[in-house]
Amino acid sequence: MNQEKKVAVVILGWNGKKYLEQFLPSVVQFTSQNLCEIIVADNCSTDGSVEFVKANYPNIRIIQNTRNGGYAGGYNDALKQIDSKYFVLLNQDVEVTENWVEKVIDVMETDENIAAAQPKLLAFHDREYFEYAGGAGGFLDYMSYAFCRGRIFETMEKDEGQYDDVKEIFWASGACLFIRSALYKSAGGLDEDFFAHQEEIDLCWRINSMNYKIVCVPQAVVYHVGGGSLPYGNTRKTYLNFRNNLMMMFKNSPAGTILFKIFIRMILDGLAAVNSVVKTKGFAELNAILKAHFAFYVSIPSLLEKRKAIKHKSSAKLFNKSIVWAYFVQRKRKFSEL
Repeated sequence: MNQEKKVAVVILGWNGKKYLEQFLPSVVQFTSQNLCEIIVADNCSTDGSVEFVKANYPNIRIIQNTRNGGYAGGYNDALKQIDSKYFVLLNQDVEVTENWVEKVIDVMETDENIAAAQPKLLAFHDREYFEYAGGAGGFLDYMSYAFCRGRIFETMEKDEGQYDDVKEIFWASGACLFIRSALYKSAGGLDEDFFAHQEEIDLCWRINSMNYKIVCVPQAVVYHVGGGSLPYGNTRKTYLNFRNNLMMMFKNSPAGTILFKIFIRMILDGLAAVNSVVKTKGFAELNAILKAHFAFYVSIPSLLEKRKAIKHKSSAKLFNKSIVWAYFVQRKRKFSEL
């Protein structure tokens, strides 16, 4: 990479030709060629994605991974081959807007303690509303349940400018994640055992434990389709979300809290499984949740080794209340009500 270009915008794709056809034009149009290099990293696609980029965007660099390592392994493989001050991990199903990179980088450049950031994520198909995967910045409650400014569980708020302040958050969405390359590497990158889903939250937890900040810059706006690789309602997605969340909680929580958290999560995840049976009148979701728990228990020996590499495990930046209680019992539907 030309060393004057300090931002690498890296789109990781797998059989996403239709998304590249739809969304790559906005990335090319609204991404500064003086500041950034656009790179497409491909996870062994078989749908002609690479051929499409070569034919239509000959100036875009292509990295062809030798395996499909999912989101985590795919980015780890690609980013090892890229030299820049900042990485932008951009999903293939995201439409960007004018000056989206500059607005985030300008904020990050004001404070070297800002390790990562995200823009405001709005829903591509319902553009007045926040998008599930990131909203205006992510948080975790004490039991490791993720929520966002603008989204709690399945409730998305309408964007009326209520979260337009630059704010420190706990995690930045992997749909459009800005991160300093040096800190990505020193934090150990993405955990490849996650494969996909919540690996960016795990990375952000480690960054928080290193006493760096993560922020949302809502002046930059992108629109996310969501479910580009695994659609919503897919039991594989359910499995990965539940398993990875438990793995993340075990890896990063202070030692004295883990057994209590696992016990409570067994109860809460069990209730979620029963609820899925009632709602769908089927057992597919329940089986996915059970498999996720068993896979987590089997992974505990390797997770114990990973815990050793995280020197300062802290809950200080977590939301110190239960988002489950706030949402389902107190009926709070908006982040501003918490």
